[in-house]
Amino acid sequence: MNNIRNFVVVSHIDHGKSTLADRFLEITGTVPAREMRDQYLDGLELERERGITIKMAPVSMRHVFDGQEFILNLIDTPGHSDFSYEVSRALAAVEGAILLVDATQGIQAQTLANFRVARNAGLKIIGAVNKVDLFKDQKDERLQKVIKKVTNLLSMKEDDIFLISGKTGQGVEVLIRALIKNIPPPRQSSSNFSRALIFDSFYDDHKGVIASVRIFDGQFKDGVSINLIGTNTTSKIKELGIFKPELKSVSALNTGEIGYIATGIKNPAKVKIGDTVIINSNFEVPPLVGYKESRPVVFVSFYPEDNDDYDLLKKSLDKLRLNDSAITIDLDQNTVLGRGFKLGFLGQLHFEITAERLRREFGVKTVNTFPSVVYRVK
Repeated sequence: MNNIRNFVVVSHIDHGKSTLADRFLEITGTVPAREMRDQYLDGLELERERGITIKMAPVSMRHVFDGQEFILNLIDTPGHSDFSYEVSRALAAVEGAILLVDATQGIQAQTLANFRVARNAGLKIIGAVNKVDLFKDQKDERLQKVIKKVTNLLSMKEDDIFLISGKTGQGVEVLIRALIKNIPPPRQSSSNFSRALIFDSFYDDHKGVIASVRIFDGQFKDGVSINLIGTNTTSKIKELGIFKPELKSVSALNTGEIGYIATGIKNPAKVKIGDTVIINSNFEVPPLVGYKESRPVVFVSFYPEDNDDYDLLKKSLDKLRLNDSAITIDLDQNTVLGRGFKLGFLGQLHFEITAERLRREFGVKTVNTFPSVVYRVK
């Protein structure tokens, strides 16, 4: 377990997280050069079209340093504020964070927001200034100003801030060595039970709900019976494994590791983000600390274009919420449009992405109301 490093990369939108993740994958040999493509971890078609990260993406990499092999579990996170809930969930599954700052733009709003959340979570934070290849001289006054601001934010010396280029790979290998040396390994577990935190999930027609998990205590093996504490749901593990970044099955997941559990559960409502997975036992196991509920600020009502598609819309929303727990869903009724659902979002972009995903991924045609916000009249 001392050779495991769990970390995230956080920053403002467009500061180069996905490009840096590409270099990590290349340098560690996780993805062969012939298979590499830009924004490799951005699996959604929408992410590639818009050039932004929408969903967190975990990947397990192996890297040899000082003659020892290390397991580097990276969770790539979105930068836009509408997807900040993704970031907060990822932070609960790791011990460290790389705070990435664009050398041409400096510290911006989401940089500060993500830094505060990471600091409050007690993570070891490593500062990195990206896109330094755009400066001919490393002593450039504009670059030095950004470095100075990052050192002040992190209360570090300038020598502790890493100057990198996710595009060219400059300084990235040095950054990898630094995160191995500075980010602490997962804590040793002294418990006699097994617990895992669900930080994300998605649906598979054959394997049911697949939960992305961080193992905090004990060991989970293929085929054992598990219980989800929050919903008191019992099931048997159909498969477990790690993200390479595609799903790769393994026989067991141990303390400190990040991976997935195919629960076999077909009802998405039974699996909650932030829930604790335990191995069935005869004694009570305390749950892990989950997540605060997200607070939507934009509300839109969705109705099926064809009233006969109401059940299809309901099932699609249940599956979509597995993958995006920041959405709130309530029943709605309209005298003209019929039965539908009122959805709550973290912002306008969050709503637009969700509407597009419903159409593309689930084939559901909907009619929606104009976005509104909660207000109080005096």
